[in-house]
Amino acid sequence: MPEDQGLPRLFAVVVVATAALLAGLATVQGFVLALAIPPLVLVGWALWQAPRRLNLDVRRHLDQDRVAQGEHIRTVLTVEDREEALEHALVEQPFPAGLGKHDGEHEGWLGLEPGRASRLEHRLEGARGYYVLPPLRIAASDPFGLFNVTETYDPLNRLFVLPRAIKIPTMAIQARRTRVYPGLIPARKGGPGVEFFGLREYQAGDSWRWLNHRATARSDTTLFVNEFQLERAIDIGLILDIRAVTNVFTGDRSILEFSIQAAASLADTLLAYGNRVGLFLYGGSIDWTFPGSGKQQYEKILRTLARAKVETSQIFNRLDYVPARLFPHRSLLLLISPLHPDDHAELLKLRARGYQVIVVSPDPIAFEEALLEDDEERELAGRLAALERTHLTSRLLRGGIRVTMWDTRQPFSEAARGIFGHPHQIQALRV
Repeated sequence: MPEDQGLPRLFAVVVVATAALLAGLATVQGFVLALAIPPLVLVGWALWQAPRRLNLDVRRHLDQDRVAQGEHIRTVLTVEDREEALEHALVEQPFPAGLGKHDGEHEGWLGLEPGRASRLEHRLEGARGYYVLPPLRIAASDPFGLFNVTETYDPLNRLFVLPRAIKIPTMAIQARRTRVYPGLIPARKGGPGVEFFGLREYQAGDSWRWLNHRATARSDTTLFVNEFQLERAIDIGLILDIRAVTNVFTGDRSILEFSIQAAASLADTLLAYGNRVGLFLYGGSIDWTFPGSGKQQYEKILRTLARAKVETSQIFNRLDYVPARLFPHRSLLLLISPLHPDDHAELLKLRARGYQVIVVSPDPIAFEEALLEDDEERELAGRLAALERTHLTSRLLRGGIRVTMWDTRQPFSEAARGIFGHPHQIQALRV
């Protein structure tokens, strides 16, 4: 029983007993004095039954420490009384904002016996984020709830709720610079592959299956073989814009969740092709995930995205301080940002330094229009903002930067077709 409930009850019983005693002394009536006996007996019995202290073994277990959005986590709280039996024990489990119980309340009663553990199970669900479960409080009292003892326990538990990745179409990127590691990106060099690259003279060791019979038939002394395009991996840097100036709109509504979904989807697809991918959160404290490949790298990126939130910084309020040296020279930079009208200058500088730049931009105009009432002023403001955004996009395109606008009312897989797709369906992206 919490203290704020036990004290009023004890105060009420003491007031009744005191009133009976004073009335009996004032009236000199024995039966009036006798009315004070039951409350005093109640207080004495409650004091005798009240727990002196709590000696509990408390363990809280989560069946997993990372889940995707929309999935449930089972939590099991085990409490064991090492000494006396507690007939009434109230367990209060607060949870951080964004994480709550799928079934039940934040508190529950337990009946404990010495040497026997009691369990309290719940299912949790929450929004994307990184959560540290706060300490829980256990209160025990006498049968009447007059005297209680409260202890705080902190079984440290952490939980990642990771963003969901949307499967996007097959990529068709032709990069100027590739690494020596094998991958699925055309390297513009001859070697083992599946796509035809050209012809060359036969050399010792070449497979006879590569022999081009038509070209060889035109020559009397030379054999010609088919040469295929070598496929390699590339370096890709994902830059996620978390600035408040570009992500926060009417009230506290933010478009950042859509940018995070796009970043997770791009990382999933790019890593599946054997590329080295790194992630940088721009707009607050420096948060840099070193480039890597494989499933472990994907898990690192997802956990970084789970921690991402809108931040305000006077230094990183503009793109002037993008740490380009973190990324290998002439690597591919993918910026996921709603974009600010002043961002074009720095993006063009990155392009001039030899970096290959692609911008994936969730449409902030359509996002904000959905939050406002439909009237003439909103329509006029939307048209002016659309013109400004079109001008910004045109300047980036003229500078050799590919920009894809994403209407967040549509799935990201639809927007990704403007960048990635089967080479026979869309024109390959030359970066």
